[in-house]
Amino acid sequence: MRIALGSDHAGFEAKELLIKALIKDGFTILDQGCFNTDSVDYPDFAKAVGKVVVEKHADGGVLICGTGIGMSIAANKVDGIRAALVTSTEHARLSKEHNNANVICMGARMQTVSEMKNFVDVWTKSKFEAGRHQQRINKIELK
Repeated sequence: MRIALGSDHAGFEAKELLIKALIKDGFTILDQGCFNTDSVDYPDFAKAVGKVVVEKHADGGVLICGTGIGMSIAANKVDGIRAALVTSTEHARLSKEHNNANVICMGARMQTVSEMKNFVDVWTKSKFEAGRHQQRINKIELK
């Protein structure tokens, strides 16, 4: 599975550690930045990850900022992205099963890297249930 990852400066260190753990598990990573702890604007990286996912260069995206809130708001502005702020494995599972989230967002100040890794593992293994959930996705996408 190919995953696009992005972060702002607050999430940089967590992103780097998460990338190492995901590569070790066999994921292909498309790092969209940022690339150090210098202050940056999170919407730039949410847009970069969103674009890679929408263009199908990645199977999904992971975004990390301080809380995950800003990234989730910004990512959802990218047409075709359904980003979910996840704070538990249950959120990660349901974001895929019910909402078919193609991006998950997390907070480096809110979760440990180990927790983030668990969220990604659950999210990537979960499957969209479609059915009644698809009609709701269609309404979100204004189809």
